[in-house]
Amino acid sequence: VQLQACGGGLVQPGGSLRLSCAASGAASFDYYAIGWHRQAPGKQRELVAAITNDGRTNYADSVKGRFTISRDNAKVTVNLQMNSLKPEDTAVYYCNALNVHTLQGVWGQGTQVTVSS
Repeated sequence: VQLQACGGGLVQPGGSLRLSCAASGAASFDYYAIGWHRQAPGKQRELVAAITNDGRTNYADSVKGRFTISRDNAKVTVNLQMNSLKPEDTAVYYCNALNVHTLQGVWGQGTQVTVSS
């Protein structure tokens, strides 16, 4: 499977962005759990939100209530809706796909999110 992330950009504090992660080359997208991770300058990459192959979700405490992850298996896409953005959300965001049967994972390229006035 290959992943293509998009949707990043510059937004003011309190604003919203929607990131998308499109998959290609997967025999069956619903074999994959998908996670959105982010890495800010000088910091370790951290998991922001994840959705299992059967639709269960998990969020980092720092984004609960503000971010929503969703998947559309027909469109082989996972979206991350980010609301009430804060400057500390500034980072490069990456999506990751984990095959729940083989436990093999793959990363997409990052997309920059900058929250600044």
